[in-house]
Amino acid sequence: MNPEQVERAVLGWLEVFVVGEGLCPFAAGPLHQGLVRISVCPVSDPDGIYRHLLGELDRLLNTPAGKLETTLVAVPQGLAAFDDYLDMLAVFQDALVQLQLEGVFQVASFHPQYVFEGTSVDDLSNYTNRSPYPLFHLLREESLSAALQGYPEPENIPQRNQERMRELGRERILQLLTRASSAQG
Repeated sequence: MNPEQVERAVLGWLEVFVVGEGLCPFAAGPLHQGLVRISVCPVSDPDGIYRHLLGELDRLLNTPAGKLETTLVAVPQGLAAFDDYLDMLAVFQDALVQLQLEGVFQVASFHPQYVFEGTSVDDLSNYTNRSPYPLFHLLREESLSAALQGYPEPENIPQRNQERMRELGRERILQLLTRASSAQG
């Protein structure tokens, strides 16, 4: 799959599923203002993926939030297995600590096979973190903190989203994901 197709699929998922269903109450503004970067990792080996993630982190670090608020790194090759993805996530989070960027940036995780610890694979709540490709969402802590200050009970967002997925039901979720995959095609 070419990078443009991957980018369109991620953008469709963001618009229809994440923003359209209100899963992230803070996503619409930056997305519609053009402050969200979708970076498609062109390599499949762990070292190359890691270097790509570091490059995107560096780009965020050196670009003002007014020009680039957040980055989603899509990895269409190399991390199809959820355990491999989790391994890379742990390595990258360790890098944030080593680079003394913990508290400056945060990584949100999304994967087509996402399963929350303690849930079954078929639990609909997992769809809150299921995406068309493995994604690493690089967020600025300062921006996230500012958004959370004006939002009532932000600690309830994950639970609310999981309940929303269960309310929607499998058929409706799959319809939305199908619509998302064709939204940018």
